[in-house]
Amino acid sequence: MVGLGKMGLPMAKHLLAKGFKVFGCDPVEAARSAARAAGVSVADSPCEVAKQSDVVIIVVGFDSEVETVVFGKAGIAEAAKRGLIVALGSTVAPRYAAKLSGELAFSGMTLLDIPLARGEAAAVGGKLLIYGAGDEKAFEACRPAFSAFASDIFHLGAAGAGQVGKMVNNLILWACISVNDEGLRLGEALGVDPAKLKEALSHGSAQNWAMDSSAERSGMPWAEKDMSIVLHEADLARLSLPLAGTVKEVIKGLKIRLGLGLPRRIED
Repeated sequence: MVGLGKMGLPMAKHLLAKGFKVFGCDPVEAARSAARAAGVSVADSPCEVAKQSDVVIIVVGFDSEVETVVFGKAGIAEAAKRGLIVALGSTVAPRYAAKLSGELAFSGMTLLDIPLARGEAAAVGGKLLIYGAGDEKAFEACRPAFSAFASDIFHLGAAGAGQVGKMVNNLILWACISVNDEGLRLGEALGVDPAKLKEALSHGSAQNWAMDSSAERSGMPWAEKDMSIVLHEADLARLSLPLAGTVKEVIKGLKIRLGLGLPRRIED
C-alpha cells in the first residue's frame, strides 16, 4: 500500500485480516505508526514497497502525488520489477491513467486502473466500490485481494475506463448534492422544516444517495478537483456539458457558504 491514511489503512487492515502480507509506506509519521500497530510492515519508500510486493495499490490524492510515488526519487519505477502489478486507486484524469499504463508497460509492469468509490466509511467497513480497468487477466488475479476491501467490483475496459466510470459517478454525485442543497433551502424559505422535508423526499422520486447519506457533511474535499477533471476531459472530447460547468460553480459556492475552506490547486 502506498498511502496509509483514511482510505489506505482500513484497506490494509482488511487485507491483513484475509491473510495477505501487507507492506506499506506513507510520508506522515502518525500514519506509519498506526499502520505498524495494525500489523503492516512499514517501508521507507514506494520503491521498497514495490520490491517486497506482487501488487502495489496506490491511494494518494492528486495526479502530482501519483507521479511522485511512481517516478520520483525512490519511487515504484526505481524498483524495476518486471511483472509487478500497480493498482491505481486514486482518482485522476482518464487520459493520465492511460498514459501511465503505457509508461509502466515499457518497464514490464502492469497498471490496473481501480479508482475507489463510497468514501472512508466504506473503506472501514470493507464495502468500497471499484471502477476497474486494465489487463483482464491481471485484474482477475487481483480480485481476491480487491474483494478484501471492496464489496462491488467492476471491470470497464482498458486502463483509463475505470477513471471514466469514477468521473461520471462524481459528476452525478456533485450534481445531486448541489440540487439537494438548493431544494432544501427553497423549502425552508417557504416555511417547511428541512429535516422533515428531507425525510419525506427520501420516500419519493427525489430520493438519491447523496441526500440519504448527507454526503455534504464529508466536507467534499475532492469536489472541485473532480469537476475540473470532468470539464477538462469534456473539452478535449469537444463535448459541451453546460450543467457540469454550473455544478462546479454551485459546489464551490456551497463549500464557501459552509465554511469548508479553499481547495488545493488543481494540477493540469
